[in-house]
Amino acid sequence: RVDLYSGNDDQIVPMLSLGGKGVISVLSNIAPAQTHEICETYFKGDVKRSAALQLAAIPLINALFCEVNPIPVKAALNLMGKNAGPMRLPLTEMEPKNQDRLKQAMIEYGIL
Repeated sequence: RVDLYSGNDDQIVPMLSLGGKGVISVLSNIAPAQTHEICETYFKGDVKRSAALQLAAIPLINALFCEVNPIPVKAALNLMGKNAGPMRLPLTEMEPKNQDRLKQAMIEYGIL
C-alpha cells in the first residue's frame, strides 16, 4: 500500500479523486487555510465546492510557478510582510513583470 499525494497545486482535486491523501504544496506556504479547505471539503464529500476552491486558486498557482521555485513563493512571503529576505545565488529576484503578476494574483485571491 502506497499513499499518494499531489505534488502539483493545480492538481489537488484530481489527485484526491484518484485516491490521493493530500498535497505537498507551494500554495500552502502563502495560503495555508485555503489549501487545507480544498482538501477538507473534498474529504467531507463536497467535491463540487472543493473543485470550485481549486479553480479559484489557479491564477495564483500559475503566478507562483511563473519562475523557478522558490523564487515566487519567497517573493510572495515578502509581499505579505513575512520578511523572507532576498534570494541567494544562484537564484535571482523575480522579474518585475512577474512580480506584478504575482502581486495582482494575490490581491485577487484575497491574501493581500
